[in-house]
Amino acid sequence: MKHVQIKAFDLPGAWYQAVNRIYREGDTFNVERGSEVTLTKKLSVSLEIEHPEHRPLIDEKAPCDLKYVEEVYLSYLFLPEKSPEESYTYGERMRKPVDQIGEIVNKYKQFKGDRQNIIVLRIPQDLYIIDPPCLTIIDTEIYDEKLHFFTYFRSWDCYAGLPANLAGLQILKEHMAKEIGVKPGKTVAYSKNLHLYERQLQFAEKLVKGKVDSKKWWKEVEEC
Repeated sequence: MKHVQIKAFDLPGAWYQAVNRIYREGDTFNVERGSEVTLTKKLSVSLEIEHPEHRPLIDEKAPCDLKYVEEVYLSYLFLPEKSPEESYTYGERMRKPVDQIGEIVNKYKQFKGDRQNIIVLRIPQDLYIIDPPCLTIIDTEIYDEKLHFFTYFRSWDCYAGLPANLAGLQILKEHMAKEIGVKPGKTVAYSKNLHLYERQLQFAEKLVKGKVDSKKWWKEVEEC
């Protein structure tokens, strides 16, 4: 199993570097259980993003945009309710039975030097479901009057999931930082299995080899 460290200035740079490293260096991994049973290329990754607040949050070549994050993903991330067909949402896990976001904001208002404020999304019963949360924890710390996020993904779709995930988490961080009265800081993300699905490799190749036609990009992604 290969483990790599990636340092990036902003979120688009982190996405490009991660796709590039997996495409060129990734191990082949055969997924036998989960949301998609297929071959993948993957790496174990530590991803440090120094300025995740820098706009744009999502690269123009990514298969999602900020409108999607604001209209779809943030509802999934923030709202405490889930639809009947959903096993869970991140918002439900973060807000019930304890509003972890609200409690952490209140704790930091009292003690900025608190090291105990972690949002937990995984529960033991997830061992019995076919597709448990990819995002497992969001650890937090205030240093130098900035709120920093340290996240762990058990498995992570680099091509399509990473851009929306990191943009959504950055918006969450900015919301919490504003409530606390500090600035948003860096994001450090870990994953033992940051991957590209076999069906995504053609798009990864175009990206890393600079053959992307932005006018055709979205159409090809949608047809994939």
